[in-house]
Amino acid sequence: MAGHFEATPGGGAAVALDEVEIAILRSLAVQLLELIGPGDEPAEGEDPLAALFAEGPSEPPTDPALARLFPEAYGDDDKELREASAEFRRFTENDLRTRKREDALAVVRTLDALGPVGDDGAVLSLTADQCRNWLGSLNDLRLTIGTRLEVSDEDEGQDGSLYRLPDSDPRKPMVMAYLWLGALQETLVETLMP
Repeated sequence: MAGHFEATPGGGAAVALDEVEIAILRSLAVQLLELIGPGDEPAEGEDPLAALFAEGPSEPPTDPALARLFPEAYGDDDKELREASAEFRRFTENDLRTRKREDALAVVRTLDALGPVGDDGAVLSLTADQCRNWLGSLNDLRLTIGTRLEVSDEDEGQDGSLYRLPDSDPRKPMVMAYLWLGALQETLVETLMP
């Protein structure tokens, strides 16, 4: 089980993590929460039902990582498609941000709920619902880190250039986190497949 998820009864999954891995996962999830930003809470005295129908932004984020997390619905430069993308974003981005925040919070909460971490680490056991939260958050973390590293499909492809970075390369720690998160994500997906 060390380093990869295994299926558990009831549709869940479990993984053994050491103290450093727990700290890294928690830190990355907190940074993702900071990147996504706080939720829009209704102002004091404001009708919470009205907040449910609040419109979101119509412009894509300027931060490349956020633009990757909240992509355009239609990628064409055609004026009608840009307008359709803006309209789609206005009515969906707030909900998407909420879901991404909930996923990252689930990661933090499940890690915080682990008992004392011994010399051998701890076993993180997830329910089926928590697995879905973790999958979403692992994906968001990989997209964010990959964007920051300017990783392309070719970088991850057959040439293995990400694996051959010299230790002196300042990107090495983030590349290692990116690859590790990918392995966690892959094994979690495998546990959920029938």
